[in-house]
Amino acid sequence: MANSTLEQRVFLWLLVAVSIAFGWILLPFYGAVFWAVILAILFAPLQRWLSSKLNGKPNITALATLLIALLVAVLPMIVLAGLLVQEGAEIYRRIESGDLDVAGYVAQARQMLPASIEEQLVRFGLGDVESMRERLASGALEASRFLATKAFSFGQGTFQFLVSFFLMLYLLFFFIRDGRDLVAKIKRAIPLSDNQKRRLFGKFTRVVRATVKGNVVVAATQGLLGGAIFALLGIPSALLWGVLMAFLSLLPAVGAALIWTPVAIFFLMSGSVLQGIVLTLYGVLVIGLVDNLLRPILVGKDTKMPDYVVLISTVGGLALFGLNGFVIGPLVAALFISAWGLFTSPEAVKPARPGGGRGSFGP
Repeated sequence: MANSTLEQRVFLWLLVAVSIAFGWILLPFYGAVFWAVILAILFAPLQRWLSSKLNGKPNITALATLLIALLVAVLPMIVLAGLLVQEGAEIYRRIESGDLDVAGYVAQARQMLPASIEEQLVRFGLGDVESMRERLASGALEASRFLATKAFSFGQGTFQFLVSFFLMLYLLFFFIRDGRDLVAKIKRAIPLSDNQKRRLFGKFTRVVRATVKGNVVVAATQGLLGGAIFALLGIPSALLWGVLMAFLSLLPAVGAALIWTPVAIFFLMSGSVLQGIVLTLYGVLVIGLVDNLLRPILVGKDTKMPDYVVLISTVGGLALFGLNGFVIGPLVAALFISAWGLFTSPEAVKPARPGGGRGSFGP
C-alpha cells in the first residue's frame, strides 16, 4: 500500500514537471495557441453544421470551417492593424513637421471655457497654458511615435509573425477536427465527478463564447459606428479614433463616451452647433445603446459579470498580456467566478459515488 502511494506521488510530480516544461516550450507562441483554442470554440457550432451538410467528412469539414474563420475573424483584424499602424505613422509625421498642432486645439478649447471652470483649472495646477501645450504635444508625439515604431518593428518581425500566424492556423485545423476527442481525453484526466466535469466544461464553453462575443463584438460595433460618424463629420484620423473607442468600450461605465463627448463639446463651444448636436445624439442614441441592446443578447444573464470585475480584469489583463489581455483578462475572471460558483453549488460538491468515476491516472 505504501509503495502504491509513493508511486502515485512520484508519478504526480513527474506529470506536473513535464506539464510545466511543455508549457515553457509553448510560451513564445502562447498567443497562437490561445487564439487557436478560442477560435475553435467559437466556430464549433459552424463545424457541426458543416459536418451534417458534408456527410461527416472530418478533414473537408475542418478545412471549410478554417477558411470561413480566416475570412470572418482573422484577415479583417490583420488588415485593420496594418491600416492603424500606417495612420499612426502619418500622424507622427504631421505632428513632427508641425502640420498638426494638437496642443493648439486644446489651447483653443481652453479659451472657450467659462471663467469659473478656468479658475478651477488654475486651482488644480492646470493654469499654465504653455506648460500644458508642451506636455500635450510631447504626449501626442510619443503616442504617434509608438505606432510609427510598430510599423517599423512589424517589418523586422515579419518572420516571427508569420510563424505564429501559420502555427495558429495549423493548430486551429486540428482543434476543429479533433476537438471533441481532445475534450473527452481532458475530461477523463480530470479527477472530478462526472457531474462536476459536465458542469465545468459546459460553463467554460459558454463563458468563452459569451466573453468574446460580448466584449469583442460589442467593442468592434461601437468602434465602427464611432469611426463612421467621425469620418462623416470630417474629423481627422477617424480610423484611429474608431479603434480607440472600440478599446475603451471594453471598459464599463465610461467606454467610447470618453472620446466622442469631448469632441461634441468642442463642436458646440466652437460654434459648430449642428455637428455638435449630431454627434451628441448619435453618441447617446446609437453608440450608447449598442451595449444595452447587443450585450444581453450575446452574453446572457448566466455569464454576465459585475462592471467592476470587468474593469479590473481588463486593465490587469492588458498590463500582463498586452492586447491579448483584453480577452484573456475578462475570460480568466469569468472562469474564476464560474469555478467558485460550481464549488459552492450544492449540486456540484456532491461526492462521487463509489466506483462511479475514473481514477486520476485512468485511461
